[in-house]
Amino acid sequence: MMKTPLITVFKQIGILSRLNQLSITGNRRRLSDSGAGGVDHDIKSRFYEPEILTLLKKLTRPDLQKIFRKRKLGLRLEPPEYKFMTTEQLEQERKKADARAAEKLQMPPVLPPRKEIDEVISEDPNLAGFERSNIVFTDITFGKSDVNRLIVIRETNGRLRKANWDERFRMNQVYFPAEGRKMNPPSLFKQENMLRLCEEQRYEFLLDLACIQFEPDDPEYLRITETVYDSIDEAQAYELLRSTRHYGPLMFHLVTNRSIDNVLVENLQTDRLEDAVWAISLYHLLHPESKSKSTELIPGEELQFIKSYIETDSKKRGLLEMSLQTYLNTREVQVQRQQ
Repeated sequence: MMKTPLITVFKQIGILSRLNQLSITGNRRRLSDSGAGGVDHDIKSRFYEPEILTLLKKLTRPDLQKIFRKRKLGLRLEPPEYKFMTTEQLEQERKKADARAAEKLQMPPVLPPRKEIDEVISEDPNLAGFERSNIVFTDITFGKSDVNRLIVIRETNGRLRKANWDERFRMNQVYFPAEGRKMNPPSLFKQENMLRLCEEQRYEFLLDLACIQFEPDDPEYLRITETVYDSIDEAQAYELLRSTRHYGPLMFHLVTNRSIDNVLVENLQTDRLEDAVWAISLYHLLHPESKSKSTELIPGEELQFIKSYIETDSKKRGLLEMSLQTYLNTREVQVQRQQ
């Protein structure tokens, strides 16, 4: 009586190869599917549009001093090396530094939340009760990515189904452990602990760790990053993320949620008129139905461009008008001093 079920079980392993193509197609599709509403999906799917990426990179304001600053990562620092160089050699080294800086500023992807996996492949009542626990089949073929690797579960009731996200994460981590990633998420990602770290303004630390621990479409990753972004916006602590790889996604989040008023206030208070123009331009790209979209950006008339947004689309019009007036008064005083 035991032979037939055993043969049936091992025959199921052959399903892995037959389902490989189906798995690849399904996992590729998840990059464009969203568990959220249509509007949110439409906006987030535009993150990699060239025009939007260009604005996000400009807003990041690369600063080599900050990018290559010393950080407490537990790594041993190499002693500095001093060289005599010609002008040509110095220029080559500067280009190399710019390339390394661009690599360090590579933005984490912004994706819609993934859909839950709930796909039954087959039902085989003859296998019901054969095992006391589920059997996991994992395709460990070299070269497969964690996204399209086929992982299926044979349940004790005979059902064969695709593994859910938690099961996929655990099996991928068992066979192909990612450096720095824990099997169980660190307790600091619990909401109460995370809020305490946000109060201490350890934003970059939280975001870096989230990038290591989670995939960018994981609902937990989205919860963590959005909590951090909202905390930064509330504290107007944008400078802490400028010239880091997280500033672009921060701005994308604020614009997506129509919450750029605070950052515009900070831009005006810190004499970043160009940044304010870029932020509003990004707002127009992602929200083409906005009233201020009709105002064209003309070189030399940036103030009018900003005023149009303040008067028609801002949620904190009074605060922005006050900040703009203060900016104008400061500029007038500076001009008078120069004369």
